[in-house]
Amino acid sequence: MAKKGKRYVQAQKLIQEAAAGNGGTFSVAEAAGLVKKTGSAKFDESVDMDLRLGVDPRHADQMVRGSVALPHGTGKTIRVLALVDEGREQEALAAGADMAGLDEYVDKIQNEGFVDFDVMIATPSVMPKIGRLGRVLGPRGLMPNPKSGTVTNDVAEAVKAVKAGRIDFRVDKFGNVHAAIGKASFSEEQIAENADAFLKEILRLRPASAKGVYVRSITLSTTMGPPVSVDRNAAVGGAR
Repeated sequence: MAKKGKRYVQAQKLIQEAAAGNGGTFSVAEAAGLVKKTGSAKFDESVDMDLRLGVDPRHADQMVRGSVALPHGTGKTIRVLALVDEGREQEALAAGADMAGLDEYVDKIQNEGFVDFDVMIATPSVMPKIGRLGRVLGPRGLMPNPKSGTVTNDVAEAVKAVKAGRIDFRVDKFGNVHAAIGKASFSEEQIAENADAFLKEILRLRPASAKGVYVRSITLSTTMGPPVSVDRNAAVGGAR
């Protein structure tokens, strides 16, 4: 096991001291406060939320996937590529897209492995051309999908939503969901409110076929810091 750095060890000790007497877990608000205190890198670290869900993603009816607009955004500049029908490029660019077009970008992705963007938005009519890009985009989570709102005829609204702080998420093969929900420079209240919005959407998407405890664990952490365990019972309320 790799040796942890001095800052990490100090942050871990701070969490352990705060956990003494309360069972080692915190409310979302308390966890947000600790995350800010333990963020010690020289750059503005991302604040990450990780959940372990009681689902089996091998079954299509237990796949948890969606998007949510965070009330305070992510604090990150999102690069948007819009693949649209001819004549709609200016619409996408005016809404805030960083790049817009079709054939030139399809060729660039397919032949050069171009992935210098964070989100791809596409109109339904161009999806047949994009389908063959799955081998490049799929493993990176960049393939547009109607369920996440990235395949739509309302290109302008989709671009604005992404730029304003909408994030996409998807459960991995182990039943975990990970998302960057803000920055260490955010206030405790902003981190907590973003975390609550993300968790609320996860709960809303609970598959009907999921049995037993749905949300099994919740943690908050900064990019370089140790995880802070959230009291799942308090966080999910009456939901299992």
